Amino acid sequence: MTRVGAIDCGTNSIRLLIADIDPGSGALTDLVRRMEIVRLGHGVDKTGVIAPEAMSRTVAQAREYAAQCSELGVERVRFIATSASRDARNAQEFVVGVRDAFAAFGVAPEVVTGHEEASLSFHGATGDLRARGIPGPYLMVDIGGGSTEFVRGTDEVEQARSVDVGCVRMTERHLRSDPPTSREIAAAVVDIEQAIDQAAGVVGFQGISTLVGLAGSVTTITAHALGLSRYDPERTHLSQLPAAQIIGACTSLLSMTRAQRAALPFMHEGRVDVIGAGGLVWRTIVQRLQRDAGITAVVTSEHDILDGIALSIR
Repeated sequence: MTRVGAIDCGTNSIRLLIADIDPGSGALTDLVRRMEIVRLGHGVDKTGVIAPEAMSRTVAQAREYAAQCSELGVERVRFIATSASRDARNAQEFVVGVRDAFAAFGVAPEVVTGHEEASLSFHGATGDLRARGIPGPYLMVDIGGGSTEFVRGTDEVEQARSVDVGCVRMTERHLRSDPPTSREIAAAVVDIEQAIDQAAGVVGFQGISTLVGLAGSVTTITAHALGLSRYDPERTHLSQLPAAQIIGACTSLLSMTRAQRAALPFMHEGRVDVIGAGGLVWRTIVQRLQRDAGITAVVTSEHDILDGIALSIR
């Protein structure tokens, strides 16, 4: 067994997976799986820089993750940074902070391209889909804080495209009211539909057998669609729900006030103010796949880029 540490630092959250990898089968056995909301990308869409307080929060969390990796005897670490770190003018300051935190492992954050981000997400999620007999070709959609990845494939990635719409970016750009107004929602939909058009031009939606949603916005929406009394990844993982049920859950979250969202028993406090935008992005995508590919159901995966990062360390 090889013990690895995988870190995914996105626009909204930073996550850690410590796992043992079987060298023969490549199977992952989780030891630690964590997520903290740090909002590294807060304001980046408007200012072009990572705010000092966001930088401080994220680097402090990186130090905590590094310490846990050391305590549990992790042999190798890979730290991936995504949208906020690509877009910010002061991204190098973030790189230096993380490199210092993980000095014992000789690791610096890799600010990956959107295509690499998409590929890691695909490989992190497809194993369970195939094992369950869920048919491809898959369209995997990973909705992040600053960007959304569309990946098409069955055994391997066939096409991928990253577009600059995400739950934090759309909240900051458009959905400022509580709850959002119809005018704000309409303006956001214009951006989202343009991004979907960009993805469709590269990835292609015709012939897709299974639409798969990844990451925190999608899993939270699924928890709402299932009416969970607490967040339960065993219930959300590989759930297959009618598209209409997912669309209804998205619409419900979008129309709520922040106080109403905060009262939901499965809701992480760090998602309260951005889940409406996440729901709007996911609703618009699901509706497009209904139209273009005849999709009638949606699969949710709890395994995503974090698992792909761990598997890539071998």
